[in-house]
Amino acid sequence: MLEKKDIEHEKAVLIGVITQEQNEEKSKEYLDELEFLTFTAGGEVVKRFTQKMTIPNPKTFIGTGKMEEVQAYIETHDIGTAIFDDELSPAQERNISKILNCKVLDRTNLILDIFAQRAQTSYARTQVELAQCEYLLPRLKGMWTHLERQKGGIGMRGPGETEIETDRRIVRDRISLLKAKIKTIDKQMAVQRGNRGKMVRVVLVGYTNVGKSTLMNVISKSQVFAENKLFATLDTTVRKVVIKNLPFLMSDTVGFIRKLPTQLVESFKSTLDEVREADLLLHVVDISHPNFEEHIESVNNILQDIKSSDKPTIMVFNKIDAYKAETIDEDDLATEKTSAHYTLEEWKQTWMAKIGDNALFISALNKKNLEDFRKRVYKEVRQIHITRFPYNHFLYPDYDENLT
Repeated sequence: MLEKKDIEHEKAVLIGVITQEQNEEKSKEYLDELEFLTFTAGGEVVKRFTQKMTIPNPKTFIGTGKMEEVQAYIETHDIGTAIFDDELSPAQERNISKILNCKVLDRTNLILDIFAQRAQTSYARTQVELAQCEYLLPRLKGMWTHLERQKGGIGMRGPGETEIETDRRIVRDRISLLKAKIKTIDKQMAVQRGNRGKMVRVVLVGYTNVGKSTLMNVISKSQVFAENKLFATLDTTVRKVVIKNLPFLMSDTVGFIRKLPTQLVESFKSTLDEVREADLLLHVVDISHPNFEEHIESVNNILQDIKSSDKPTIMVFNKIDAYKAETIDEDDLATEKTSAHYTLEEWKQTWMAKIGDNALFISALNKKNLEDFRKRVYKEVRQIHITRFPYNHFLYPDYDENLT
């Protein structure tokens, strides 16, 4: 087994912008996430570049002076990859590649690459390939720049265009084939969901890397792949879970992320059918993350997009063992107390108090407060079950009663 120091990571620089819509703090937060994405993909970030702009440069995303600074750094330090925090247009990507003379990726391309690495099943691989093809289609022109010099002259008019059109036709045909394949698998999965009968369906949703798979493993006593990297789980995993003597189905879904590529949202909509058909959502949140409130908002926006925001939901604040509030020195009168300084108990008195018993605080990894979790989930599932099967109510008494 290789030690960490023996593994060679691809060296990369990150590039982002500070705009009116994305201030310095927000830009830093996005670049932090982009660095974690780069690490997940197998890269090592050696430097970040940011520039204040009204809007990104339509030709090169960043300004000429900043681009020269990036170019000089890449040449001096032998950097192989430049990663931009926003999606680049095909023209921007071509222009930047010519200037930097290295591999140029944007956030979308990076996420697609991670999804391609993580896809285990045929279904996940098909969805990722479809997203990649749709991303690639408008960018094909740059792949045939070596033919541009041949344009003009006798017998040499337009061979570059011919190659491009041939490639576009191949990619379009592939997209049609993949869409047909996904449609077929969707029908099969719909039949599988139908065959599960009327069992209550509980689905774990949340931002990527919040501990959904770890919680799934603890509650269902199964082995779902879990790792401290983004998008460890792409495929929806369904397990039968029994709390006390009450059986139900629990599903683990792909994690959400801000600036999720449009191509992936479209490709993975079928995977999210599991969410649409859920009876109960467990919205898992990494409370130890400094920006967990924005993560909640991102997940809620996606739930709204897939018309699932009105479902019964329990907020599960995970990783309480890793939560640390920033401290203020008693003699420091200049520093204003913000949410970053809240203790866990203070957080519970904020908007979280309004959620009532629909807010749970646990550590799936260290199995803290899992009894409270089981009790609350049992109560909710029991209510859904006896509403569906009134004559079964005597089989499932309250959680604290003795079950025979």
